[in-house]
Amino acid sequence: MPRVLIVEDDAAMAVALRDGFQYEGYEVVVAHDGVSGLRLARDAPPDLLILDVMLPQMSGHDVCREIRRDGNNVPIIMLTARGQEIDKVLGLKLGADDYVTKPFGFLELAARAEALLRRAAGRGTTLGECRFGDVTVDFERAEAHKSGEPLPLTSRELRLLRYFVEHRGHVVSREELLDAVWDYDNAPITRTVDMHVAKLRKKIESDPSDPRYIVTVHRMGYKFTG
Repeated sequence: MPRVLIVEDDAAMAVALRDGFQYEGYEVVVAHDGVSGLRLARDAPPDLLILDVMLPQMSGHDVCREIRRDGNNVPIIMLTARGQEIDKVLGLKLGADDYVTKPFGFLELAARAEALLRRAAGRGTTLGECRFGDVTVDFERAEAHKSGEPLPLTSRELRLLRYFVEHRGHVVSREELLDAVWDYDNAPITRTVDMHVAKLRKKIESDPSDPRYIVTVHRMGYKFTG
């Protein structure tokens, strides 16, 4: 049974989230301020952390920062107010894995939580060689071939492709790719992702204009289907 820590100062919201996750089969712990949330996260690390940005005593951003400084890689979903884009950007930079804007539907939050837990479960798996279509990639040797011929991929393209492969079948947003592949600070615009995806498609796709492996999901991001 996965254990989720919810840090939310709004009592009604906290109760709704607690009941929803318990119904979905989670063990739930609730904190109503940042200091208590950080203490609980340190004393009994959860499998998932739902963290509001606006909290008394200590903000959600500060809690996230301290948790990552501790070396704790628990998946973190931050809850932000509508229109506060800077909260989302800062949260991702500090190490949050995802964010949901209030108001939101619980089913969306639960789906994001499940996706993060699946991803966390696969972090320990070492991805060595991958094959799809006529493309073979050895990530450990940083070598790629297409139809038996060497395929020149840059280190960035290898990291991008590896992330796609590790999240095969799941939609990944441009913001998520910036955070994972570029560490976000070095590429503050999502257009960077689109340009690198276009270059990668030219190398691995038989018809880049009609991609088979890296598919665009309108208004959401990309999905690897290899």
